[in-house]
Amino acid sequence: MKLKSKIHLYSSLLFAVLLIVMNVSIYFLFNYMSLNSEIEQAKIETTAIARGLQDNATMPLSDLLRAYAPIDGMLQIVAQNGGSYPPVTSPSQTELSNKPAMYYAHKKSEIVKYDGQSYVLISMPVIWYNGEVVNIQTTESLQDTISTLRSLRFVLIGVTLLALIPVIISGRLLGELIMKPIRSMTTTMRDIQQSGQFKQLTLATNSKDELVEMGETFNRMIELLQSNFAKQESFVSNASHELRTPLTVIESYANLLKRKGLERPDLFLESIEAIHSEAIRMREMTEQLLLLAKNKEQWKMKKEKLDAAELTANTAAAFQNAYSRDVYVEGEAPLVISSDEQLLKQLLYIFLDNARKYSDESITITLGSTNRNGWIRITDRGIGIPKQELSKVFDRFYRIDQARSRQSGGLGLGLSLAKQIAEAIGAHIAMDSLEGVGTTVTITLDTI
Repeated sequence: MKLKSKIHLYSSLLFAVLLIVMNVSIYFLFNYMSLNSEIEQAKIETTAIARGLQDNATMPLSDLLRAYAPIDGMLQIVAQNGGSYPPVTSPSQTELSNKPAMYYAHKKSEIVKYDGQSYVLISMPVIWYNGEVVNIQTTESLQDTISTLRSLRFVLIGVTLLALIPVIISGRLLGELIMKPIRSMTTTMRDIQQSGQFKQLTLATNSKDELVEMGETFNRMIELLQSNFAKQESFVSNASHELRTPLTVIESYANLLKRKGLERPDLFLESIEAIHSEAIRMREMTEQLLLLAKNKEQWKMKKEKLDAAELTANTAAAFQNAYSRDVYVEGEAPLVISSDEQLLKQLLYIFLDNARKYSDESITITLGSTNRNGWIRITDRGIGIPKQELSKVFDRFYRIDQARSRQSGGLGLGLSLAKQIAEAIGAHIAMDSLEGVGTTVTITLDTI
């Protein structure tokens, strides 16, 4: 069974059951209240009749009973020994005179059936004028109440049947309303499957219900898939593009080694050095490509309270020991910031590594703060970057000087990765450079 049919069936069935239960409850409640009301009214009337009979007991009994007889019923006096005085009935209830009389020791009120009709029987024991204990019994017809209840039953059945019509229609409309975005989503997914192009749902902007929320979630999922697909395509394209050159170099030197490696030791050492250098470059490039291909959510970022001065000093010391380059740290201490320690270290390593590659002199790291922000500034005295190139240096695989970048080991990925890391940890990067003078990179972070 289709989901639309299930929604239609279950909603209609549920509404129908609720409606039937409600109307049945109304009927039985009205039935109970009506019959109780008739019984209470009959009790009051019987009490009044008993008082009147006792007060006028000296009158002829037949006249006395006729004076107090109910309009639509019977009045009789039943003796304790089971005998009874002749009953008096209304003209419409003469058949009640054939009803057997029964004596009750206590006050009695009940609904009885006789000759296919319902009556309310009230029996009240009293002391008669001769000292005998008798029952004064009134029997009143409930046909008017029964007729009213029958009419109510027919009305409720009719109302239930009529109400089921809009219930069934609303169930179908509800199923259509729920299924519309689901069908749209299914159609969109089929289109994506057939065309291979990512598409999003068109949503009603004036609604904020769960169906729109589902559509928004679907669109966000499509955006994520599109982003991941684009990253995958970019990774494959970039990897195939960038790995071609080092693989060609390795292949060329390997062929050279096969031909002349054993004959010329100098050529052997040169080839081994070139192959080793290209292998390192390929490893670094692959690691950076893989990191760039990941979503920021997969970086397992954890922001914490950090002392930027201590972290910078440790990073500078490690870098200085690894590359034997002078790195000086100046400025405020301590400088407390909120960031991810490992990602911030990686960000510093990228800019320190760039400074090392494009300058031969010492590197300076300066720390400071302004208002609610702290900053880390890395300055080198290298070749610098032309002003017109500054806006492009964060593009993936962009190099200012291709030959020089390859010679110094640049991949064109570092600054692109630095940009993504900065976005992930909430840092801002500014770069200023002057050809022949050097480059300054400023990393701005939130302080605590």
